[in-house]
Amino acid sequence: MKDYKFTFEVDDNKYSLIFNLNVMESIQAKYGSVQKWGKLIDNKNGEPNAKALIFDFTEMINEAIDIENDELGLNKPLLTTKQVGRIITKDGIKKSVKSLIKL
Repeated sequence: MKDYKFTFEVDDNKYSLIFNLNVMESIQAKYGSVQKWGKLIDNKNGEPNAKALIFDFTEMINEAIDIENDELGLNKPLLTTKQVGRIITKDGIKKSVKSLIKL
């Protein structure tokens, strides 16, 4: 499996997100499969499931932070789900969902 990495910017802050096997495992543990999770965030039939959307963004952002901490010897704190929810809201929910579906 190849790591997928992308960044986005909100209020002049850049956030990296990584989707890798660690994130996939977290999604499977919480939702049963990536496919089940994908159906929750796909808003073709209405609004995306906010909890599922925030969960994955939190996992992906924190994975990127954790990797950066390991590789560069940093100690950047991980983000909480509330912090990530605010970031997604500022970036725009529809835009955020489209970014995830592209993966």
